[in-house]
Amino acid sequence: MEIRELLLPEFDSEMKKVRATLERVPETTLEYKPHEKSMPFGKLAAHLARIPYLIVPIIDLPELDFATAGIKPLVMESSDQLVKAFDDFAEQARKALARGDDAHLLQPWKLLRQGSPIIEGTRYQVIRSMVLNHMIHHRAQLGVYLRLNNLAVPSVYGPSADES
Repeated sequence: MEIRELLLPEFDSEMKKVRATLERVPETTLEYKPHEKSMPFGKLAAHLARIPYLIVPIIDLPELDFATAGIKPLVMESSDQLVKAFDDFAEQARKALARGDDAHLLQPWKLLRQGSPIIEGTRYQVIRSMVLNHMIHHRAQLGVYLRLNNLAVPSVYGPSADES
């Protein structure tokens, strides 16, 4: 079994969970922050929606430097726009991931900031840590923001207090 055959079902499952969480982000609380050091609700949701796209340069490029890549952050303008952007990013990411055979996924890859490494590993390792694990982390944060705003938290790995 190839690595992508293992990753694609996990990717699909996580995308459904991220989408279910993003669908709950209201336009009325975009500036909400649970703590002064926290990211605002809308910025966190937009960041989460954008993360899947990182699979594309991981597959297509030998490395990526944030300083020169021209990747602009997504700005949440509306709930519909956020979910549509996420769907587009996830679709592009899935197509890129499906192209990655074992030889390609096991090649070294680097994420840089102004030439300094942020993360290095095989493409597979970077997809697992920088994309999938990173999304799970921010999805959980978003779940806390939903709860603190008395909004329903979706079921992800089992029932939530709002869904049984």
